[in-house]
Amino acid sequence: MKFSVPRGTNDILPDDILFWETLESKARKICKSYGYKEIRTPIFEDINLFKRSLGATSDVVNKQLLELSSRGENNEEGYALRPEGTASIVRSYIENSLDKKEPLSKLFYIGPMFRGERPQKGRLRQFHQIGVEAIGIDGASPFLDAEILSLAMHLLEEFNVQTPKLKINSLGSKEDKENISSWLRNEFAKHKNELCEDCQNRFERNVFRVLDCKNELCRKVVNVVIGKEKALPLSENSIKYFESVQKTLKDLEIDYEISPHLVRGLDYYTHTVFEITAGGLGSQDAVGAGGRYDRLLDELGGNEKTEFGAIGFALGMERILLAAGKNKGDSQTIDAFVIETQAEYEPRSFKLLNDLRNNNISATKSFSGGSMKSLMGRANKANARFALIIGDQEFKDKTVSVKDMSSGQQEVVAMANIVSNLKDKLQRVDQS
Repeated sequence: MKFSVPRGTNDILPDDILFWETLESKARKICKSYGYKEIRTPIFEDINLFKRSLGATSDVVNKQLLELSSRGENNEEGYALRPEGTASIVRSYIENSLDKKEPLSKLFYIGPMFRGERPQKGRLRQFHQIGVEAIGIDGASPFLDAEILSLAMHLLEEFNVQTPKLKINSLGSKEDKENISSWLRNEFAKHKNELCEDCQNRFERNVFRVLDCKNELCRKVVNVVIGKEKALPLSENSIKYFESVQKTLKDLEIDYEISPHLVRGLDYYTHTVFEITAGGLGSQDAVGAGGRYDRLLDELGGNEKTEFGAIGFALGMERILLAAGKNKGDSQTIDAFVIETQAEYEPRSFKLLNDLRNNNISATKSFSGGSMKSLMGRANKANARFALIIGDQEFKDKTVSVKDMSSGQQEVVAMANIVSNLKDKLQRVDQS
């Protein structure tokens, strides 16, 4: 019986790993330069964590959660694979009392997420994200919002995503959001029969989600209720906060546009929300999104006496690779490919292989023998920088023929000097 990769997932093959490693290494370097530290949480959590944080009426909870079949202890509701990273980070922040260790925890993560979606280009059931979260008593600042936005755009620039477009909006405070909800319900009530079936349900459960609908008729209704230039009704304090974020972005020379329809699909957002899009991805053009979620700490059991601020974002790694494209000139290299021309020379070639690795020189060999032509072909396929050949004369003289696979130049080196010789050659190659 032949098996296939589960629908909506991909194997990341060796030829592609270099692109992923590059993204991850750049992300780690840049996040650390902003003072963020890496955190790793389990890929599954108590299902109620997601129901509480994302909202029981959200599409993620209602349609996309991938639940694990085994039930929790004492017949509890059980577990689900994480659909996003923020809830897990906040759970860890509270459980491990990170607020007692520092006034602002600046964290980042890299890893897989899971949603039971209908697979299409740029939308998978298992996907990978680079995420950033800033949480703490020092976290309620428009300058921190600007830092988060700056970091997201900096990452995408380093990832070679061409002309990413930043869209921002404000949902205001908790009280603002409640007032906006009532206002939207009153406005949409005038057009309720024109909404799709899903949005008629959203109208009753969470009217904000009508603004996210992609149905053409619903978009027309949304444009009537909120035109392209019309902002959501906010309090004076929330307006000032949002204006401060915008001014700081302008000072940093970060281009953005205000998108009054942008609300994000999760319950926990307040104040600044944003989305970053890129070309070449079709209808699923978002490469990243996030926002402020000060309320979530209280929702998940934080200290009610302490006022926390929190903001973060996540970037989709598969979408970044699609948007940036893959440089086919890049491929993983190995320093040396060891070749012996006779089977009886293999003990010496194998020891040489081990000596090279012990001196931090990457090396491999063929373990099935073959003609010199076929072995050199394998060295080429391995993308080796140098081929180290032990033939009849080399075995007799205790030497190695070193062939530069790029230039074709070849020289004979004493076995005792091969490590130092090869290190010198590799250093020159790296410097050129």
